[in-house]
Amino acid sequence: MIEVKSVKIDGENIHVFKSAIYIFVTSTGNTLELNMIVSEVIVKKYRKEENLIIEIELQDGRIIGSIMQLKIWSGRVPQLSLNCEVNDLEEYHDFEKVTENDSFFPNIEEGITLEEIRQVEMPNEKVTLKLNLPIDQTEWLSKQKNAELNEIFTEMIYEFWRNY
Repeated sequence: MIEVKSVKIDGENIHVFKSAIYIFVTSTGNTLELNMIVSEVIVKKYRKEENLIIEIELQDGRIIGSIMQLKIWSGRVPQLSLNCEVNDLEEYHDFEKVTENDSFFPNIEEGITLEEIRQVEMPNEKVTLKLNLPIDQTEWLSKQKNAELNEIFTEMIYEFWRNY
């Protein structure tokens, strides 16, 4: 099976944890399919896009550049599925071929967890808290910058998790 070495989306290198690249053969045409496990940050960044400029470097040194359609797959881990039409199958003669009748589809989820992905790239989410605190703590909090408060709360929560 052909292996992907690196992927660029709109000129930006992205971290790909696992991937599968193959030709999907149907009666109406053939498509190049690239399924990838990526971070939640990447899914969030591109989720509203329909078409992306993709550059795929294969392990054997070949480079495939194309405008590809994006689908986001839901599963245990964050995934992107990219595809584009293929006119000349001979150009992809050594790629795995999958048909709509096949029971086999590459399973890229196996052997990777969300925790492993988050060790590489942890997403941040905005949180709004409503607290009832003594006035001296409220005054102190209001004088702090957001970046400092983010760091304080992150450290406090990790410390709390370690102790309990």
